[in-house]
Amino acid sequence: MFTGIVENIGNIKRIEKEQENLHITVESAFASELQIDQSVLHNGICLTVVALADGEYTVTAIKETIDVTSIGQWRVGQELNLERAMLMNGRLDGHIVQGHVDHIATCVSIEEVGGSTYFGFEYKTTSQHVTIEKGSITIDGTSLTVVDSGINTFKVAIIPYTLEHTIFKHYQVGTVVNLEFDVVGKYVAKLVQLRSL
Repeated sequence: MFTGIVENIGNIKRIEKEQENLHITVESAFASELQIDQSVLHNGICLTVVALADGEYTVTAIKETIDVTSIGQWRVGQELNLERAMLMNGRLDGHIVQGHVDHIATCVSIEEVGGSTYFGFEYKTTSQHVTIEKGSITIDGTSLTVVDSGINTFKVAIIPYTLEHTIFKHYQVGTVVNLEFDVVGKYVAKLVQLRSL
């Protein structure tokens, strides 16, 4: 379990294909503190550490993960938002994030407004995944609050600190991101769907 508060920005050093899997080696400031089998959030995707080296670690993505996330578009040299699993004795500064990506979305607008940056996103319409005003959403592993909710669109406002300390600073119109919708909202949507059967 995670909080959506980005802890570090990592850098992809190697990507190796093995049958349908991808082995991704990441350079990170906290690599020396990791252990084999630990979970780390990479742009919102929970991946397990399978190997460690000096200042680097390797994770493996299976076909199902590759098919439903942006991971297939990742390239050597790309920066990633990273977060280690939440400590149960700490504060939950963001919201409950599982690291299970629901959808990908495309950045459709970027606008500077009064010291903040508003990013607009569009995703494939679905009855199970919706946003609400002031609700939580995770974009590439970053816990954010929805400020403008539509049927299959929404916006978030990014403060300068978050812009500087996450990969949001690299986003452009057309950037593809990973979305994880609020877990409570997903349960409510599923219950409503079941009641209508």
